[in-house]
Amino acid sequence: MSCEGRDGKGTEMTIADVVKILDGKLMAGDGTSPRAVGAVVANDLMSDVLLHDADDILLLTSLASDQAIRTAHIVGAMGVVVHNAKPLSETMIKVANDLGIPLVSSPLSKYDACVRLHDAFLAEERS
Repeated sequence: MSCEGRDGKGTEMTIADVVKILDGKLMAGDGTSPRAVGAVVANDLMSDVLLHDADDILLLTSLASDQAIRTAHIVGAMGVVVHNAKPLSETMIKVANDLGIPLVSSPLSKYDACVRLHDAFLAEERS
């Protein structure tokens, strides 16, 4: 599943905004990056993530391994969110820090996270 703004462009939503919207906790990165979400991809199959041709992807996944971070790096993702408050390994956090990819842990399900992000995108379009 993926989404972009209606005009095919991204949003002004940053990783700090994502943390707030998803009741998340920033596990890697400093949260001050001005890089905005260009598209959202919600997927657990990293081979499918590699097929997305969008800039500044926010990857939503249940895969709590460094494979998700490495895939995010390959596609140029602006951040990774792991759902259901899954425990994140120190290796995953270290790889995210080493590659400069913000990593967020969220207690929400993937579905609820998608709904919240969608609502936030719509609110942003209206303002």
